[in-house]
Amino acid sequence: MASISTCFASTTRLSHFPCLAPLPKSSLLLLRSSPNHPHTLSRRFRLAILVNPLRPRVSIPIIRASVQVPSGIRPGGAVETDKLSSDVRKRAMDAVDSYGGRVTIGDVASRAGLKLDEAERALQALAADTGGFLEVSDEGDVLYVFPRDYRTKLAAKSFKMKVEPLLDKSKAAAAYLIRVSFGTALIASIVLVYTTIIALISSRSDEDNRGRRGGRSYYDSGGTFFFRPSDLFWYWDPYYYRRKQERDNGMNFIESVFSFVFGDGDPNQGIEEERWKLIGQYITSNGGVVAAEELAPYLDVPSGNETDDESYILPVLLRFDGHPEVDDEGNILYRFPSLQRTASSQKSRRKEYVGKKWAEAFDGARKFFQEKKWLFSKTGSSERAMVIGLGALNFFGVVILGSMLKSVAAAPQGLVSFVSEIFPFLQIYAASFFAIPVFRWFLLLRTNASIERRNLARQQRARALELPNPTLRSKLLNARDMAQRMVIGSDKIVYSTQKDLIDQDYDARDWERRFKELEKSD
Repeated sequence: MASISTCFASTTRLSHFPCLAPLPKSSLLLLRSSPNHPHTLSRRFRLAILVNPLRPRVSIPIIRASVQVPSGIRPGGAVETDKLSSDVRKRAMDAVDSYGGRVTIGDVASRAGLKLDEAERALQALAADTGGFLEVSDEGDVLYVFPRDYRTKLAAKSFKMKVEPLLDKSKAAAAYLIRVSFGTALIASIVLVYTTIIALISSRSDEDNRGRRGGRSYYDSGGTFFFRPSDLFWYWDPYYYRRKQERDNGMNFIESVFSFVFGDGDPNQGIEEERWKLIGQYITSNGGVVAAEELAPYLDVPSGNETDDESYILPVLLRFDGHPEVDDEGNILYRFPSLQRTASSQKSRRKEYVGKKWAEAFDGARKFFQEKKWLFSKTGSSERAMVIGLGALNFFGVVILGSMLKSVAAAPQGLVSFVSEIFPFLQIYAASFFAIPVFRWFLLLRTNASIERRNLARQQRARALELPNPTLRSKLLNARDMAQRMVIGSDKIVYSTQKDLIDQDYDARDWERRFKELEKSD
């Protein structure tokens, strides 16, 4: 592990700057965070970041912050982005695109809802793989700048991004196969059960024509199944379900069987990521300083919690590196320094955006975080009746067949022998066909009741912000007064990894002249 010292100095002699001596060869190294300067970098030389003497400043003390270079990032080696999860990579890239390719770590964390360390790791990997470069402001802030075609460069380099579409298609096909297999099992069970019943009946009446008449008797008497022949043409099409959803909300018969028994999946899948996006963007838009009551509509807070306990905000502090502060009136507010520095020129909310103004600033979907209730099934009433009818037909057929198999005197042969061997599985299938939906029904009642309570509690918290009492209003106004949003423009950049050190404005004589002027002014 290598280390580097970042120096802030106000002496007048260059000989007093041992941190300026370059090493023989420069190569980009990305460094871990340090307490004083969250994000620093190096080119294997000791870099001095100097305060502009033309701006009004107080006396500048010497500060040395030593940080360790992580060994994981090695430009030119393995594709670092492939080490990221697909979700983190996609969310980070979407955030970079939304800011035009020039971002801080706080920008990506707030827009994508990522933890700060996840956002930092993603940006470092993307910069190493796509030829992005870093800029450093006069206060030590690091910005990541990406070329416009960085997605094309990454796609050409990353093997993981090349195979992901194939894996997604395979997963979709496998999921569809599982859905239709359960419906197929119902049809197969009904065919086997009633074919065997008819075969046993025929064997008792006419032993010589058992097989032929049994098969003909079944198809003559059981030809009115509630099954659409067109389903067979779409049966093995893994994209039929997606096209069907685009046309309407209905399902074919095969899919309706699975939906009735097992449901249609979690309606809130991926909603936690949306929650953290809302929280991060809210904090950023309000200058990085908020009250706990402002974040309550996005968190899980009991409706009756009106005490001073604000422990529910701890997950937010941990994710976005926030800390509490006390205002002049003794109120506890929460500051998020990393979300106060941005490369975007978007303005933060003004002081008067409290109360009714706050309500007008957000649409109904963003005032509070809302979970979706679970549906028992997305099938229509006709499809559901069809599935229940066939399930009941199969259940009663299994019961009748079970009693007939017990009364068979001779050893079963042929189809009857095969069905008798798999009969326990047919019994389990017939019983679970209704047992699982009944269990799900009671479970969904309890789950949806909890979701309703949480949604109602968050909605009540949002209403309290629309009509705040004098105490809360004063607290919100103090938070706006303490808010700070620093836009890091190109005029504040003192160093860039895009250029060599000798090409940048680090002339030693110019530094010495500026330092002398600064000392004279002091």
